[in-house]
Amino acid sequence: MRGLMFQGTSSDVGKSVLATAFCRLFADKGYRVAPFKAQNMALNSYVTVDGGEIGRSQGVQAEAAGVEAETDMNPILLKPKGDRIAEVIVHGRHYADMQAGEYQARTRGEMLEPVRASLARLKQRYDLLVIEGAGSPAEVNLREREIVNMQTAKLADVPVILVADIDRGGVFASIVGTLDILEPDERARVQGLIINKFRGDLNLLRPGLDWLEERTGIPVLGVLPFREIAIDPEDSLALGGLDKKGPEAEVEIAVIRLPRISNFTDFLPLSRVPGACLRYVGKLEEWGNPDAVILPGTKNTMEDFRWLRETGLAERVALYHQEGGPVAGICGGYQMMARRLTDPEGVESTIPEVEGLGLLPVDLSFRPGKRTVRAEGEVCADGWASGVRVKGYEIHLGRASFLKGHQPFLRLADGKPEGAVERDGEVWGTHLHGIFDNTPFLFHWINHLRRRKGLHPLEEQAMRGRSRSEIYADLAVWVGEHLDMERIDGMMGWER
Repeated sequence: MRGLMFQGTSSDVGKSVLATAFCRLFADKGYRVAPFKAQNMALNSYVTVDGGEIGRSQGVQAEAAGVEAETDMNPILLKPKGDRIAEVIVHGRHYADMQAGEYQARTRGEMLEPVRASLARLKQRYDLLVIEGAGSPAEVNLREREIVNMQTAKLADVPVILVADIDRGGVFASIVGTLDILEPDERARVQGLIINKFRGDLNLLRPGLDWLEERTGIPVLGVLPFREIAIDPEDSLALGGLDKKGPEAEVEIAVIRLPRISNFTDFLPLSRVPGACLRYVGKLEEWGNPDAVILPGTKNTMEDFRWLRETGLAERVALYHQEGGPVAGICGGYQMMARRLTDPEGVESTIPEVEGLGLLPVDLSFRPGKRTVRAEGEVCADGWASGVRVKGYEIHLGRASFLKGHQPFLRLADGKPEGAVERDGEVWGTHLHGIFDNTPFLFHWINHLRRRKGLHPLEEQAMRGRSRSEIYADLAVWVGEHLDMERIDGMMGWER
């Protein structure tokens, strides 16, 4: 199988970004490229055309490659539900909820088979694979049970490039230490090194690069400067860098940082709006003076709602609503806005019933059978966005029952009502992830908030950033300029 794999000295070193760039680089050369990650642990997910659920990073990488995402690109997705338990999704569908120890005991047998099957199918239909590892291949306690790093590299029989983040410090030790821990056959598979997130004078770094090559015998393929990358992050490790507040912030939007926050990529478009400040609030003292509050999605609505009450943030959100503040909810956040939430079968948690925030005339019940679909429709509520068309995706167990006085927020293409709205659009909720990716919707909501403050409206064009395709193309060119592409082609057996 022809391909290339990126592994890292740790999590969040830039593997996903590099895989995305190389998907586009190889696609631009005329190859049919597929991304692949054997096992993803993330709460940011992506819905395929057939309703399968995979890690968002592989969905993004498929977009960059110009192909439709499919479940074989991420055969196993782990979605943490607590410290030691996760939902296991195999080939896009719920497989089981497993404790960490139980899952680890089954990796090299039962859980390796979907990985083999997906690799075999992708090999038949694509010219090459761009493969991403997870965390570090040097976790000695997991060596006999891991399936996502060197085990995948061996199954696919591809060369490995090791990526390290210099911004966090200790880059030389992390590279040398990782290589020293690997088994000889694993180390031999590492054919190149990339240093990522460099700030400073490259000339001052060169003596270290020369030492590294001499010490390891492995070429440094390039040094990537630190850069803000405008693609969807894989998981919550990226949350720390997502607060955006410019010197001329005019509208402040607070997103509640739930412990099990999921699909926070919903809010990246808000961070790019001129004059907008996006903040993540995890405790009362961080509340500040927001112009709107958003309750985001979560892997476990009931448990996170309990946390919301324990921290006092539930009471603060309710008070903010009483004072006339705009409140929005996406998926789990929308569910928290209901009058009552029930889970009698323990589908999502051990909490059977709880009174919700009561901001919307909806009851919510959790039932077996997750809804994972792409959806589209239009805003049917009167007010600032009436008639605006939107599209996105749904991933949820909760089912809404509409109470007396309910006004739907959206009307889906199949005619069904979705979500709820109150107080002339000041309070709304929906299960539709990705709603802010719809620029007309974003334009109307932001200008609604601006009018509330007496600010002049923005032109819609001001909110239209570069297309995702343009972002991927720019990323590919930038990476290609900083890496030794001739050497990388040689690793793959290509001649220029």
